[in-house]
This record gives sequence, C-alpha cells and structure tokens, in this order.
Amino acid sequence: MQASQEPQTSTGIHSLYPQPMQQIEPYCFSPLQVLNSNSNVHGSQGTEVSFQTCTEQFFTLESTPATDYVIYNSPSAVSVSSNRSPFSPQCSQSYVSDVHHSSDNTYGSPLSGYSGVDDNNKLMHALMVLRNELLGPESDIDDSCSFYSVASQTSSLTRCNQILEMAPNMDLQQVLITCAEAVSESDIATAEALMDILERRVSVSGEPIERLSAYMLEGLRARLLSSGSIIYKKLKCKEITSAELISYMQVLYHICPYYKFAYMSANVVIGEAMENENRIHIIDFQIAQGSQWVSLIQALARRPGGPPYIHITGVDDSQSAHARGGGLELVGQTLAKVAKSCGVPFEFHAAGMSGCEVQLENLQIRNGEALAVNFPYMLHHMPDESVSTMNHRDRLLRLVKSLSPKVVTLVEQESNTNTSPFFQRFCETLNYYTAMFESIDAARSREDKQRINAEEHCVARDVVNIIACEDTDRVERHELFGKWRLRLMMAGFSPIPLSQSVSTAIKDMLNEYSPNYRLAESNGALYLGWKNRAMATSSAWR
Repeated sequence: MQASQEPQTSTGIHSLYPQPMQQIEPYCFSPLQVLNSNSNVHGSQGTEVSFQTCTEQFFTLESTPATDYVIYNSPSAVSVSSNRSPFSPQCSQSYVSDVHHSSDNTYGSPLSGYSGVDDNNKLMHALMVLRNELLGPESDIDDSCSFYSVASQTSSLTRCNQILEMAPNMDLQQVLITCAEAVSESDIATAEALMDILERRVSVSGEPIERLSAYMLEGLRARLLSSGSIIYKKLKCKEITSAELISYMQVLYHICPYYKFAYMSANVVIGEAMENENRIHIIDFQIAQGSQWVSLIQALARRPGGPPYIHITGVDDSQSAHARGGGLELVGQTLAKVAKSCGVPFEFHAAGMSGCEVQLENLQIRNGEALAVNFPYMLHHMPDESVSTMNHRDRLLRLVKSLSPKVVTLVEQESNTNTSPFFQRFCETLNYYTAMFESIDAARSREDKQRINAEEHCVARDVVNIIACEDTDRVERHELFGKWRLRLMMAGFSPIPLSQSVSTAIKDMLNEYSPNYRLAESNGALYLGWKNRAMATSSAWR
C-alpha cells in the first residue's frame, strides 16, 4: 500500500482530519490521511448470531469474557452476544489451563502441538503406538498432549532420540513448540538438537511462520544461554542510523493499520471531548515524533468561533529520541510550525523521561485547562506489581486520575504475556505474532528488503524480549483488555462510550487494507482484529 494515495473528500467526521502537510514525516505512521477517506459507510441491518461456546470456561483476571459486542466486517455489521473474544467462536484465547488449546484459527497460528491436517494422521497414529509401547495401552496421558509430553516419561537421552525421530514429520510450528517445551523443562540436549533442525527450516524471507520462527528461535537460544537481556539490548541498539530506523517504522505504518488505529481512534475521541473547550492540555505518554497531533491541531483550527489554546506535554524515551535523530525540542518545533500556519495559539512542554519516572511536577498542570491524556501502546511497558513493589503501571494510572482529566485514551495490544509462565507465554506470542506476520505478508512480498528490515528492527526485538527475558529485563508485558479495564476501574476511572464517529472512521480506514482485518465493539472498547484473532483495543475513560 502506498502512502501517496490521495483520498477524495468525504463528509462528516472525516472532513475534520485532512491529509498531513508533505513536510511532516510520521514516526511510525500518520493518522491524517486515514481520517479523510473516500469510502462511504453503508448502513446495513445487523444479523443476530449465536456462537457455540465451550462446555468449560476458564476466565482469569487476564481473560475477562467479552459480552454483547458488535462485529464490523464490511459491508455488513454483525450484532453478536457471546462470552467469547469478539473475533472467535471458541473460548478465550487466554485459555491458560491448557496451553495446547486451539481456537478455530483460520490464519494458521495454532497453539496445539498437533496439526489438524490429514497429512499428520499417520504421525498421530505413530505417536499413539509409541505411547502405548512406552506406558501401556491404558495410559492416562491426555491425547491432546504435545510431542514432547508423549516422550516425557522416558530417560532424557531416549526422549531426545524419540523426538528427533519424530521431528522430520512435524511441521515448523510443532518443532518450535516442542523446542520451547524442552527449554521450559531445561532439557538442554533436546532443545539444542531441535534448534539445529529449526535453523535449517526458518527464513527471514519465507512464509510468515518461517520468518517469525527465525526470531523466536533467536529468543529460545538466548533464553537457553541465559543471555536474553544481552541479545535484546543488541537488537534494540543495532548499529542503524535514525533515518534508517524511522524508514522501517514508516514501512510498518504504511502496510498495516495497527498504529493508524491507535492514533485515529484517540484523535476522534479527544476531538469530541474537547469540542467546547477554549484551553486544552494534552499529555501524550509516548509522543514519538508528535505526528498524531498535526491533524488534531488542523481540525481545531477550523472550529466555529475560533481555535482553542493548545498546550501539549510530550513524554519521551531514548528509543524515540534515536528514531527522531534528536530530542523533544524537534517535536515542539514541528508542532509549533503547524500551529502557527493554522493560526492556533500553541505551547509545547517536553518531559524527556520514562513513564516510570514521571511525577506530578513534570506535567505542568494548570487551572483552567481541560486535560486529555493519551496512552498509545505504552502502558504495557510499565512494570506492575509482579515486577516491582513500586507498581508503576497502577501508580501512573492513579497519578493521572488525580489530575481529573476530561478524557483518557488507551490503546494496547490484545495479548496476554505479562504474568504467564514461560511456556504459556511462548504459545501466546506464537499465536499473536503469527497473525501479525501474516497481516504484514498480505501487503508486501516476501523478498521485500524493506519489509525484512522493518520486521527485524521493529518487531523481532519485542518477540525476543518476551521469550528470552525475565524480571525487570522483560519490558514487553501485554495484558488483555479485561485486565486493563479492571486496572482503570480500580484506579477510579469510568469508561466513556465510544461514539459512532470512531468506528465509522476506523471502518473507512480499513477499506484501504486487506479484507481480513476486522472491527468489533465489546465492553466499551473497539477491537481491531486479523481474521478471528483480536490484535488491539482502543478505549476511552474519565
């Protein structure tokens, strides 16, 4: 998908968000072009759907069930009432009681140790024979166990040999999962042998699972060698220039909608909340290049009665500074130029620090300014109570609540990798990022060098961090929306219903992408999905 496509003028909410000026370069993405779409939304009668649910349901704090949601799968909107994730007819994907439990994953990212295709029937029969020979025909081992578990009752050497005999008949996912089990069980001999097999089967220019497996293999090696944090830091600080890094981020922005979804949904919510305010203060806890706010400034400049005074506080980290090629002053200068060109009174305040370091005095709160706070894919980096007694995740939420904001926008990945044990976390990562890699695959050829570099420098390090690191070194700690909802409510927040304008704008934006992207509403949040896997959520609070 080319960023140079110019949408035609449309009416309604989209007219408030024009294309960005050519000189404004986005950090990873720019939401401006999305909100001025040439797509019209066609109303349609919703269809009532009843999905089959599992007999046993295991919901934890991380997997609060979704109820009464609407799925937008253009052209028809489907009204759904279910206790399931908005995009899948099975039980929650946080089915932590059985890490091999697999939903109906049409995008090809099963968590099961087995493949459901006919080609594996002979292999399944061989495994059953092997089980009976080892443990007898009356064994109580569950048939859904993995390859590793089938051989787990034998000696280490024998188990390793048996798994290696089975490996040629396993698909790549099965080998990867079996290797992760061996790592989890500290079975070094089996793990290293399977890693050698994986090394010959992965490719950064292959199919999505081959590309993802290359990075997951790197994470497994790092974990086995207890060098996870070292590998992660090397990946994070690869010797690439800031211009190269920003170009890779822009590739991801153009070929998949995850960041457009974040910026656009937050902008619409904030714009509506500040409709009648004359003095506005926006605190962005991950401001990056500040591109998100260009469209909002331009929209507010056209407000009847004149533009408001806009005060933006940008919180930053060192990685964003590297991508920009400079400090937050660059963001302030860029936004000040935009505001001046629009005749908008503007002020920028830089808070160059991690969210863990932010205190009240860093935020320049003033009486008379209506406050909006933006958390774009940021809060999952804050360590919670499972990492530190400081619990910066909840501390930051309580701090923001004490400021009495008019609106808070939260966008997060819909994944459960925060407190899960290693093997469950590995399976969740495999499931989530297989969907992400497949969505990237739908937009760029597999030999595309830019796509390869974007995955390596912008995605792979996150995957390695989740798999290889623990404690304070593991900074990628995603939670499902149900858990975020509980955290926000415990901090004193109440959800704000999202207006139809938000979903309308996102649906129009998704028309530019693969039809496999889906949109749904559930529990007050907007879900972005790839096929039947929820990928991200956007919600508003006060």
